[in-house]
Amino acid sequence: MKKLKSWLASANMPGCEFPLANLPYAVFSAKEQGHSIGVGLGDQVVNLRMLEEAGLFDDLSPPLRESVRQSTLNSLMGLGSDQWGALRQRLTALFSHIEYKEVVEPCFIPQADVVFHLPCQIGDYSDFYTSVHHASRVGALFRPDNPLLPNYKWVPVAYHGRASSIRIAGEAFKRPAGQLKVPESDRPALGLCQRLDYELELGIFIGTGNSLGEPIAIDEAEQHVFGVSMFNDWSARDIQAWEYQPLGPFLSKSFFSSLSPWIVPMAALAPYRCHWTREANDPQPLDYLDSATNRTQGAIDIKLEVWIETEKMRLNNQPAERLSTSNFKESYWTIAQMVAHHTINGCDLTPGDLLGSGTQSGSTREESGSLLELTAGGKEPITLSNGEQRTFVEDGDRIILKGYCGDEQHRIGLGKVENIVKPGNSHLS
Repeated sequence: MKKLKSWLASANMPGCEFPLANLPYAVFSAKEQGHSIGVGLGDQVVNLRMLEEAGLFDDLSPPLRESVRQSTLNSLMGLGSDQWGALRQRLTALFSHIEYKEVVEPCFIPQADVVFHLPCQIGDYSDFYTSVHHASRVGALFRPDNPLLPNYKWVPVAYHGRASSIRIAGEAFKRPAGQLKVPESDRPALGLCQRLDYELELGIFIGTGNSLGEPIAIDEAEQHVFGVSMFNDWSARDIQAWEYQPLGPFLSKSFFSSLSPWIVPMAALAPYRCHWTREANDPQPLDYLDSATNRTQGAIDIKLEVWIETEKMRLNNQPAERLSTSNFKESYWTIAQMVAHHTINGCDLTPGDLLGSGTQSGSTREESGSLLELTAGGKEPITLSNGEQRTFVEDGDRIILKGYCGDEQHRIGLGKVENIVKPGNSHLS
């Protein structure tokens, strides 16, 4: 099938992250104006409120027209897949048919000229643990004889995270503090984290929710998913090591998590769906987590990358350096399985809720989505091309996470998450 082209030249450039086939959503502000919902196209962001005010959505439903005038995506998220599809179809026509150019072009703003904000009000956040490669390598560091706990291959493991400290890409944050306990000491002490780490994840945004007590069936699950984003769930490994038993992460995860500004709709990912499989020797999912549809197209071929730019690199005008790559299609559990499991107990999800995929790592250590894995728990430092070494993230480091589908010529970009670590409060060191 011939691919549609946009009359906006930058959207047709080879390797463009935001071609006409993508149309990711964001919330932005520009020129001292309030927050608006935008859609990415080429190197521009399109103000949906301005399109609506120009009468270009007059044939869409009143709730849909009202939703694009809001300052967050929550209302649009709650309208459901039929309405999302109607808006996407209309935007595709506006950006591909030359007769609309004159009226649409004034609604464009260069992405370089806007400030991005959180795309929605995140009411709740749950972080999953869906990469068996990550779980196995991390488990082996702490439990060499029993890396995976018995429930891992039966249950999409997750914990209830903290939504208030989730921020948008670009924001710097302070190194966290908490209780630390070294093996040679018989008591913990308050101090700054010394083993700060990133986690390469996908953020999965819920659209329409479900009523309390009513589970979402696996083959209906993705109708409740608005889209995906890049996500860095920062982790304080030394704080976590002391606090996580018996109830799991707390201060080691709640200090800061960061999102790409862009949410890529599930429709844009459709060409990159692929088979999801489970090894024959592994337990097969319980019925509520299994279906023919999930097996034939539950996985998604999303290429993921981690980059680092140290303070020394910036001072010497050196480019960022790639640390690792992996792919979401290797996830042990799919998006549909996460949603189905999350609601099987009757838990109600709401528009704007966020699910973290958990750290996405490949089968080899070089494909690790965290420094904890890449450095074997800090025992084997990695050496960068300028001679610097890292076991964990240091002050002044900028960590950059990227994701895309496709190849160098034709791709669907998920944007990027980048944050710089600042020194922590000195009186806690």
